[in-house]
Amino acid sequence: MADFDTKVQYIKGVGEARAKTLSKQGILTIGDVLRNYPRAYEDWDNVTLLQDAQIGENICVKAVVAQNPQVVKINGGKILVKTVIADGSDYIPVTFFNNKYVKDRLVEDEEYLFFGKITKDKYNNKTMLSPRFEKVAGKQRIRPVYKATASMPSKTTEKIVENALQDMAGKIPEIIPEYIVKKYRLMGLEESLKNIHFPENEETLALAKRRLIFEELLLLQLGLLTEKTTGRSSRATPIFYDYTKKFFASLPFEPTNAQKRAVAEAVEDMKKDTPMNRLLQGDVGSGKTAVAAAIMYNAVKNGFQAALMAPTEVLANQHFKTLSNFFGDDVKIELLTGSVTARNKKIIREKLENGECDIVVGTHAIIQNDVQFKNLGLVITDEQHRFGVGQRAALSGKGGNPHTLVMSATPIPRTLAMMIYGDLDISVLDELPKGRQPVKTYHVPTSYHERIYKFIRKTIASGQQAYIVCPLVSESDSDLVPATEYYDYLKSTYFSDCTLGLLHGQMKPKEKDAVMNRFYSGEIQLLISTVVIEVGVDVPNATVMAIENAERFGLSQLHQLRGRIGRGSKESTCILLSDAQNEEAVDRFETMCRTTDGFEIAKKDLEMRGPGDFFGSRQHGLPDMRIANLMTDTRILYEAQKTAKELVDNAVPVTAEQRSLLAREMRRLFTRVAMN
Repeated sequence: MADFDTKVQYIKGVGEARAKTLSKQGILTIGDVLRNYPRAYEDWDNVTLLQDAQIGENICVKAVVAQNPQVVKINGGKILVKTVIADGSDYIPVTFFNNKYVKDRLVEDEEYLFFGKITKDKYNNKTMLSPRFEKVAGKQRIRPVYKATASMPSKTTEKIVENALQDMAGKIPEIIPEYIVKKYRLMGLEESLKNIHFPENEETLALAKRRLIFEELLLLQLGLLTEKTTGRSSRATPIFYDYTKKFFASLPFEPTNAQKRAVAEAVEDMKKDTPMNRLLQGDVGSGKTAVAAAIMYNAVKNGFQAALMAPTEVLANQHFKTLSNFFGDDVKIELLTGSVTARNKKIIREKLENGECDIVVGTHAIIQNDVQFKNLGLVITDEQHRFGVGQRAALSGKGGNPHTLVMSATPIPRTLAMMIYGDLDISVLDELPKGRQPVKTYHVPTSYHERIYKFIRKTIASGQQAYIVCPLVSESDSDLVPATEYYDYLKSTYFSDCTLGLLHGQMKPKEKDAVMNRFYSGEIQLLISTVVIEVGVDVPNATVMAIENAERFGLSQLHQLRGRIGRGSKESTCILLSDAQNEEAVDRFETMCRTTDGFEIAKKDLEMRGPGDFFGSRQHGLPDMRIANLMTDTRILYEAQKTAKELVDNAVPVTAEQRSLLAREMRRLFTRVAMN
């Protein structure tokens, strides 16, 4: 008896060969086949007259084959099949490329449905190229269009789905409790799966989509809530005194209103006897470290220790230096990373355990079992999306329910923040410090290299510094620009009289630090680097960045890289070098050149990539959505989030069988993360 877990090879028309092809798409079972939703639809019942057809439009035409199809041989042994179709309002030529079966399937004077795009020939006359077609047979239907490959065209997938639905007829259990189905007037699961693949009409398609979107978001919320509620206590030790004014008075600059607001919100949280659980998000250069410093200062002056964990040693070192400058001798601060010597690690651990150290800044090294605190009251995670849930929990576990602040320089659209951090309050730094100028951004082809080198030389001659970012460390079989070889080339040619530096992820931590220190001090004028500089490097004198093979970087990553310049008051320029012409790359470049607003860029990136890829599925445990759209399905997201909380709190009637089915489908959804 077939069920959702039945192997895909047992569906009629699949077999072992096609099962292997489907497995490459992550489709292993009947359940996976039915959840492989169409990417688009073709309405074969909505017929357009040829005289009304517009060039560039995808249409369905009911027409007679007015001319017997003719086969024409072209270069390379390929063939064209040419004919003419007519519908009484007009006639147009139709050409099929390299399809010898068309001649036998299209019969002169017979009527067919043709579905395809209207294009124009060299004489500007309407034509159709390789349209899909079938005999007219009663009422037509809305046809699904699936992601296609050479070995698995959409029509083949369509037939496999049809057979899977027949195998599962009457056997698809409802996984959402009846109470919730009735409350939100949801279509049943079996009916939804039928109509998402083979809708009777636009109305049933809309109802099926709404049901499946709700279900996907509900399962996602249940999975995230399960992670969030595991092992979390609700009691914490509050602080009593606010030392913010004293700290701000010691700074060499005036904090922005957004910084003041964020610190006030955090301090108010920490005065309560429940743990602060707050997200601090802000664009690159918005001053998150100063906010974190003020919050840590308040914790320390109230008798607690604080810990800040960063994902890389470069970033941990940057924070340590910045915080040391902020605090001076008023706070005892230590740096704990993997490159710290064993002897010094032992000394730091002893200081943390006996309370001689107020604040520790570090990497994963601070969550090792042998690191203990005397009185940890505040934990801060920077670039938090780079850490797994378990790592963040391990840091919090070092104290007695400490207050928690998570920071992100990747601006998160509010809908996504609400979804992932439903149990967190959010502080947003939505203004830049005074004197900062937006970075001017340009996209140019690689033929501009000579001009760019001259521009960089001019920048260096004026006493400023520059970056060139490469996608690879060393040479490979691809045509991507490698950092090591590029460094050698530029050093011996265009910049032979300049001081160059090389920085990449394969270097030892001490080597990276040495290079960054030389760049920070101004000794290195041009730094050739990989994305290791994406976070953690703050050099106000660096005003130019050229990014090679810019098409290889995501939108948010390009924005993060660009954030390394424009850190001071001088005008800065980012140059995106790429010859890519595909629609996605061009769209990405246009967005970068149009705006420096990190929240707008993050929204666009989410639309283009989906939440799993937006954050990195492995780090955050987020599956990509197959049907839900987090930017447009906000109302359903609210409903699903509310329902998930009710289910977790046992506030709605649910049978044991339905809980089991929900858990199974939730696991199935999150299993996709591991497969990415």
